[in-house]
Amino acid sequence: MNILTITTLFPNQKQFRHGIFIETRLRYLLNTGKITATVIAPVPWFPFKSDFFKQYAIYAEVPRFEEKAGLDVYHPRYLVIPKIGMLFTPFFMAVALYVQIKKLQKKEKFELIDAHYYYPDGVAVALVAKVLKIPFFISARGSDINLISDFILPRKMILWAANLASGSITVSRALKDKMLELGFNPDKIHVYRNGIDLELFKPLNKKKCKKKYGLTKKVLLSIGNLIELKGHSLIIEAMQELEGFQLVIVGKGERKRSLKLLVEKLNLTDRVVFFNEKTQSELVEIYSASDAFVLASSNEGMANVLLESIACGTPVVATNVGGSPEVVRNPDAGILIKRTPKDIAQGVLALFDNYPARENTRKYAENFSWESTTQGLLKLFYAIK
Repeated sequence: MNILTITTLFPNQKQFRHGIFIETRLRYLLNTGKITATVIAPVPWFPFKSDFFKQYAIYAEVPRFEEKAGLDVYHPRYLVIPKIGMLFTPFFMAVALYVQIKKLQKKEKFELIDAHYYYPDGVAVALVAKVLKIPFFISARGSDINLISDFILPRKMILWAANLASGSITVSRALKDKMLELGFNPDKIHVYRNGIDLELFKPLNKKKCKKKYGLTKKVLLSIGNLIELKGHSLIIEAMQELEGFQLVIVGKGERKRSLKLLVEKLNLTDRVVFFNEKTQSELVEIYSASDAFVLASSNEGMANVLLESIACGTPVVATNVGGSPEVVRNPDAGILIKRTPKDIAQGVLALFDNYPARENTRKYAENFSWESTTQGLLKLFYAIK
């Protein structure tokens, strides 16, 4: 089956950590030999590459086309109007997708569109697929359902796209429950969680990894975009009650400056370290150097960082939201907490009072291979033939 994968979240040369779980899912499908694929990953149009424009300049530097390990990835541009453009973006994106798909159809036929993220991506795909008469699935990822659906018109467009789609794929039962609340057709929702690459994410020598990154204390790790939703500030505040611990924060985002100011205000500069985004292989080393991973998100679909951490033998302390309870179901994986600095601190201490063996944490992660998800997706995709 020849498919199109369409999503703004696909990694590119300038945003190498961007939606890497989508690329991973696709590569496992390709490895079966039953799927061939082309990727269209639209990028907002912006004319200037100067660092003065920060994130927008990054968009300008993304190439129109790139090849990633034999996979063709196209990056057509679509118009985004800051602040007021939320309702128009799906339509601008749909135009860019239509033009790109028509060019590709001169060379090959696509039997299915595999779209990721419901708004604006899924809505744009629905508009184009309706015109081109290509069946499609949309994968819900988290904030597209948990946050964007709070807005009336986007919610209506999301439901319209869902009704038109061959089906919706969700990464957790919690996300499915939210979709049912919104009015999705229950017969068209399919839960296929993210898996973990157990060959890549595995325990490395802890002492060597700590030494490489200059870490000396018991290490708490937090990875994610530096935005309010991820709760990094709550973990920093919790550090006041966690003497003897060091916190490593990996990521970039709009709150980096305010988080550093908070660290200074609380006199924690000697115990909180910030790292920029890291490659997958570097993350394996940092997970292995850490003693616990802390996730303080206000909501999540299915947080891949939890799976990555436990695969490296590092237990987690995670807020009891979204799909996290579906990952942390055993003390070997870690514990669930409420989203306050006090509960984070108490959760960390409770974890270390009954700390699981590293090999047991790794063994638990082996329940989350990609195999069952890959086979389920193949069956779902082939059913449309």
